[in-house]
Amino acid sequence: MPTNIVLDAIHTRHGLKWGVPAMLLAIPYSLAAMFCAGVVEAGGSGWLNVLSLLFVWNALKFLFAGPVTLIGLLRVRSGEARAQRHAMSAGVHGSIEPGIELERLEEPALSSRRG
Repeated sequence: MPTNIVLDAIHTRHGLKWGVPAMLLAIPYSLAAMFCAGVVEAGGSGWLNVLSLLFVWNALKFLFAGPVTLIGLLRVRSGEARAQRHAMSAGVHGSIEPGIELERLEEPALSSRRG
């Protein structure tokens, strides 16, 4: 659940810039998975395999989130630049081109926010 809260925050407009640095969170998860697998191989309890699988899953989520948010950030910034260019050209020429509207993105409400 905490990883899903972090990933939800990363996928907002203001959180997209943190997607690539969040990939670094895959490192501790991978180390924890290797530790649990090592303990099981050394004769530890078998239930640590489930915990190891959970750590691997969380590491993969963060590794996948980095490139996805980078692509999303590039799309949003190019859309913002395009909207700004159209707004500036409309201000210079005195008329707005038909069919061009500025898009307003709403951020999803996260369960961790209170208020």
